[in-house]
Amino acid sequence: MTNVETIRLRPGHEISRVIKGCWQLAGDHGSVDRSAAIADMEAFLDAGITTFDCADIYTGVEEMIGEFIADVRRRRGASVANRALVHTKLVPDLGLLPTITPEQVEAIVDRSLKRLQIDRLNLVQFFWWDMAQGNAVDQLDVLRRCQEKGKIANLGVTNWEYTNIARFTDAGFDIASAQVQYSVLDHRPENGLADWAADHDMQILCYGTLAGGFLTEKWLGEADPGFVFENRSLIKYRLIIDEFGPWEVFQALLRALKAVGDKHGVSLSSVATRWVLDRPQVAAAIVGARYARHLPMTLEVFDFALDDEDRATIRAVLDQAKGPNGPVYGLEGDRSGRHGRIMKYNLNTKPDDTVLGTADG
Repeated sequence: MTNVETIRLRPGHEISRVIKGCWQLAGDHGSVDRSAAIADMEAFLDAGITTFDCADIYTGVEEMIGEFIADVRRRRGASVANRALVHTKLVPDLGLLPTITPEQVEAIVDRSLKRLQIDRLNLVQFFWWDMAQGNAVDQLDVLRRCQEKGKIANLGVTNWEYTNIARFTDAGFDIASAQVQYSVLDHRPENGLADWAADHDMQILCYGTLAGGFLTEKWLGEADPGFVFENRSLIKYRLIIDEFGPWEVFQALLRALKAVGDKHGVSLSSVATRWVLDRPQVAAAIVGARYARHLPMTLEVFDFALDDEDRATIRAVLDQAKGPNGPVYGLEGDRSGRHGRIMKYNLNTKPDDTVLGTADG
């Protein structure tokens, strides 16, 4: 049986180094077999993938995880159910930032607790769309008071550069983790965040590790598809590939990952994930495996190690990349830019919120 690596974020909070990402179970990502997805969560838990990532704005996902935990608790007892750790996010709508009240923020926490059918949120990852609007420090203080009430165990943030996170650590907040995009295609956390995190006892949780599925055998040898996709996730990561370099350089990267994977008898996806897990300050990679049939490949990452030759093979391609450049979430944070225009900013109050524009517009 595969020995799943774990790491401690804070005392009493030990997570699996691969986290089951659940964004793909929300809308805009294709059809989902709800009952199968809920049932298959148990297979991940039993295999040692104990940590699940979701958000208040992932439509229906907190409820799905809640049904899973409640079902396990009913059939197998609290000791088994309590092995499941849930990392959720709190993302007030952009339109509410100037006026949101402490009561409204705590109500979001209470709603997540109700949806997840648990007494305490293991980790709440805070995000504020625009630091120039409202008072994000005051609202994070609401979450600290929720900690004192026992509603939240630990606090994290998501999609912020360290210059923003410093505003909160300077105010005395204990920030256990920062969830940011980090992959073999996107090294922006290395532009200051990783070093800052090491100095401030903060770990990095990585999403986009497989670039929405682009870092898989499926795309090896394929022609450039452009930007016409059925879901925003693929558009988002196709834009990252555009920042990385021409499609030809991306294909060279896939070939390099495949060569390393063949050497170790694993998939190129596992190589891409292992590469991220080996980066400084990285605690875990969030992998969006929907169903239990994806579990064997998900676990491969713990069955091999990259050597110097492997890293050199990958580095030879990365040295050809032109980007992405700048701070983490810098491209996405520009709401008028290509990356920002495909985002939805008011999913709590407007689940059918429309995007501002197109990726290639």
